Amino acid sequence: MIKILITLSVFIFTLSTAIADNHAIRKEGFFSKDFKITKFSTIQDPENKIILINNHGQNSLDGKQQDCTTVDQVRNRVSLVDEEINGKKIMVYNLCAHDIKGDEGGTWWMSKEPYQGKTKLDKRVEQNLELVEKLTSLGVPRKQIFVTGHSCGGLTTLLFFARHPEKAGGGISYMQACFGKLSKKYKVKKLGVEAGLAKFKKKKPAQYDLREKFNNEILTQLKVPLLAFTHPKDTYEGLTSDWLDKIEGMNRIIISEDYKINGKSCSKKGKKKSFPVKDGHEMDQATCFQYYNPKIKEYISSRIK
Repeated sequence: MIKILITLSVFIFTLSTAIADNHAIRKEGFFSKDFKITKFSTIQDPENKIILINNHGQNSLDGKQQDCTTVDQVRNRVSLVDEEINGKKIMVYNLCAHDIKGDEGGTWWMSKEPYQGKTKLDKRVEQNLELVEKLTSLGVPRKQIFVTGHSCGGLTTLLFFARHPEKAGGGISYMQACFGKLSKKYKVKKLGVEAGLAKFKKKKPAQYDLREKFNNEILTQLKVPLLAFTHPKDTYEGLTSDWLDKIEGMNRIIISEDYKINGKSCSKKGKKKSFPVKDGHEMDQATCFQYYNPKIKEYISSRIK
């Protein structure tokens, strides 16, 4: 018993240290280079600003969560702050959705009944639309506003442009996913995509149907050229993302086949310490991902002309 308690204490201490080092962020606003958050009053000369809206991931399909995001998760977005494209400077707005919950709530993941009402993802799309309208009212040109997001935030990005194609300049999706670790849990690498998703459907029919509904909406309605990043070792949707290639104008980048980019091993970095990447779902958070910054800036440039 003593040994178990000691082990548990060490685990809790290690976890707390990691969280503290990653610096949990609980409020929204504009990021400075040193990760400080400021409000709308920081927008000066709005006509010459490019706004990247950062949509974080979430640890519950439909429920609330404690924190908005962490430093390691936004480091690469923040690396673009103050970069200039066609004479216009980039700003990053961290949009917090941790207090939002869907009409069914977090327990729906265990249900086998069809979803009723608005999901958290639906409400996050509406939240982005409200922010975009706020930014345009402050003088930021609509074409210079970009909706971006990781994981569930990435899926939010895709849904936003399926529903509101003319409301923002463009979007970037990083590791779109919001239905659990499909690739890993349903052994997609071994069984193949169809067989893996068939197991998912048998296990969670209501969740399978909701995923299909969202994906079909994106496939049929999304017309805006977007940039999307995926990774085959992403335990979530890494091996189930080929459907993105069917979307006209979609520029999908498969980051790599391993945990290296341009031959360099990748790690995440909090405020002080570095952490090795152990899941392809985190590759867009690794410092080596900044290798793709020129590609991201090229995409932004193509959309603001």
